[in-house]
Amino acid sequence: MVLLDFVVGIPSPKLHVPHAFKPTRDDRGWFINPIGPNPWWTVLAALVPALLCTILIFMDQQISAVIVNRKEHKLKKGCGYHLDLFMVAVMLGVCSVMGLPWFVAATVLSITHVNSLKVESDCSAPGEQPKFLGIREQRVTGLLIFALMGCSVFFTSVLKFIPMPVLYGVFLYMGVSSLRGIQFFDRLKLFWMPAKHQPDFIYLRHVPLRKVHFFTAIQLICLVLLWTIKVSRAAIIFPLMVLALVFVRKAMDLCFSKRELSFLDDLMPERKKKLDDGRNEAGEEEEESQKAMEAAAAASSVQLSVGQTRDLEIPKQSSDRTDPSEIIILDEMSQTPVWKALTLKTETL
Repeated sequence: MVLLDFVVGIPSPKLHVPHAFKPTRDDRGWFINPIGPNPWWTVLAALVPALLCTILIFMDQQISAVIVNRKEHKLKKGCGYHLDLFMVAVMLGVCSVMGLPWFVAATVLSITHVNSLKVESDCSAPGEQPKFLGIREQRVTGLLIFALMGCSVFFTSVLKFIPMPVLYGVFLYMGVSSLRGIQFFDRLKLFWMPAKHQPDFIYLRHVPLRKVHFFTAIQLICLVLLWTIKVSRAAIIFPLMVLALVFVRKAMDLCFSKRELSFLDDLMPERKKKLDDGRNEAGEEEEESQKAMEAAAAASSVQLSVGQTRDLEIPKQSSDRTDPSEIIILDEMSQTPVWKALTLKTETL
């Protein structure tokens, strides 16, 4: 696309890059005075926005790190949450002194990088889905990415021909491709999907559909509210609104049960949830079969005890009674329906 734009000469907006390796402003050097011409009390006043920035940077960095180091990725090497956060803090200090933009772990770029390193099994049977084996853990791609970023300062004469729509298309593709497998995006599609076409999600087995929609609507409202604040003049309170989501999540305990929230708002992957649910169902079936075997064993013991009654003498009705008012218990008992049914049962055995 870049070559086509260059050959045809489309008047599209191009990437703006500096022509020389120097500070962007002529009235400043490589290092900046922390106070500058500002009065001394601005240092104390900056503590409040600094606290908000700290909350935002911490959550952005740690959320990206937690997503990358999920158990479903089957990473073999250990995590370095504290070391990563320490390096981010050191580099933030360096960037602040030099007036450079701050940086943290980019969520979309990190997820895309991990997805590009997935290793899957070779499909042998027709229609068989490939099995996820793990992540190809190495340092080559990360080293080359940042090496090329550093070398980009020497390629400004070439980078200035890249059209901005091409960059926007790349960013859009990376964002859309990272939505695959996110539960929130899957639940959004359920609003316009008939029940017979809905996928076999584990939370649809245990949570009513109306509560699934209610949970998704709450998340969507929070997302729209955060985006509105971010693009407005009140963007300074954006970290506080992100922190307020913790209390929103706590208030959901009043509308949903713990079991429902365990399926709707759990870090456990969908595949692992289905495996655990299958084990639970298998355990319930095994328990039911055990109870059925115990009931069959009890019935066989009853039949055995009934069979032993063959040796008993069934009392016969005596016909030599002289007094009609005389009642013989054994004769009367042999005429009852219960005793006749028991006698028929023993004969059939």
